[in-house]
Amino acid sequence: MGLFTGKKGLVLGVANDYSIAWAISQKLLAEGAEIGFTHLPGEKMERRVRKLVDPIGAKLVTPCNVQEDADVARVFKEAGEVYGSLDFVLHSIAFAPIDDIKCAFVNASREGFKTAMDISVYSLACVSRYAAELMPNGGSIATLTYLGGEKVVSGYNMMGVCKAALDAAVKYLAYDLGPKNIRVNAVSAGPVKTLAASAVGDADKLAGLYEAVSPLQRNISREEVGSVGMFILSDLATGITGEILHVDAGYNVMGSPGRAIEAAREGKA
Repeated sequence: MGLFTGKKGLVLGVANDYSIAWAISQKLLAEGAEIGFTHLPGEKMERRVRKLVDPIGAKLVTPCNVQEDADVARVFKEAGEVYGSLDFVLHSIAFAPIDDIKCAFVNASREGFKTAMDISVYSLACVSRYAAELMPNGGSIATLTYLGGEKVVSGYNMMGVCKAALDAAVKYLAYDLGPKNIRVNAVSAGPVKTLAASAVGDADKLAGLYEAVSPLQRNISREEVGSVGMFILSDLATGITGEILHVDAGYNVMGSPGRAIEAAREGKA
């Protein structure tokens, strides 16, 4: 019997087999979870997701436009019809217009900011509101964030501002839903090659930086993030809510380049 035997959930935001959401889903499935999936509207995105989830026999695969409350409501209505109730929800959704990510935040457009905040941040509140209706006995909601919301990360630009807002949203939602025994947390992963990460200007340099600076002297794997995502959604974490859980080989605790300085000095010697 696995940690999720008899438990049902919904995963929003799988794009392809490189997605962190898919890595977490695989760990959930291995522990016995039954999962429904949403995808971006459009046949292309549906094909990508179905290629992954049809072989596992997912009972619910449906499009979701998180910018429309009515569409989010429809998704959870369908989830209720299929599963009755939900034990967990994974929110893995973020977007900003490419021009507004590539430019410095000071030059980002007003419309781009509205779009990015709507999809990347408000969607979590909207999803949580409808998810709570299907969690009469409590449950767990998790989202994905990044250190760029806590500290400046070159090239992350407007998405860093969105992640800062998302981190705050996690804490306020944890407070709002606590009386219903619903936990809300975020997983903050180190650099992982995903479709979303490809839009960040300095993404290729970050992995090497983490290897040089982090206490573990390495970057993390997609599978490690998957395991932590599974953990935070499980009953092993029933005492944890409102947390930003870092999976980054300890990089976030560093206040200096650490051993990277020593390595640089030795290289010059």
